[in-house]
Amino acid sequence: MPSFTYPQTGATAVLRHQAGSVRQAVPPLPAGYRHLRSRSRLRPGSFPAAAEAVLTWRMHRAAGARVTASAPRAEAGVLVTVGLGVGPLRITAPCAVVWAVDEPDLAGFAYGTLPGHPASGEEAFLVHRDGDRVWLSVVAFSRPVAPIMRLAGPLGALAQRAYAHRLGTALRRLTR
Repeated sequence: MPSFTYPQTGATAVLRHQAGSVRQAVPPLPAGYRHLRSRSRLRPGSFPAAAEAVLTWRMHRAAGARVTASAPRAEAGVLVTVGLGVGPLRITAPCAVVWAVDEPDLAGFAYGTLPGHPASGEEAFLVHRDGDRVWLSVVAFSRPVAPIMRLAGPLGALAQRAYAHRLGTALRRLTR
């Protein structure tokens, strides 16, 4: 079992059990963290391709992240390192997949932060289908750990929100 840097490991898992909560009221996330809830609408009929792109890291790579994973597909226990930025400005973020789901109307995973990650918390990426509507939901709770992230203050939260939006844009492009 990986050594996560936060005690609420799996707090986003309620989302995989309550698909309706993803579409409507998301259960509360742990206190003491910044919370992110982002939703992007995808093209009707795109669920199979979107689910595959999320579960195989293609969405992250298409959004510009450098992803190294211990397995080609997200499943609990897979180690993942996500790199964002370029050259000396690249931020490397080690994580481990906490849970994954691959069902007919719901697919995705959450990863949690490991030592060396500039933040502490968990982030879930879910594609869900509601009739003809297909959505990508990104739900996270995090707080800065590294000095650079603490100094970034509200800009860190803004960057996380921008990245979630970028993931939605990348997934729409991948599923055209």
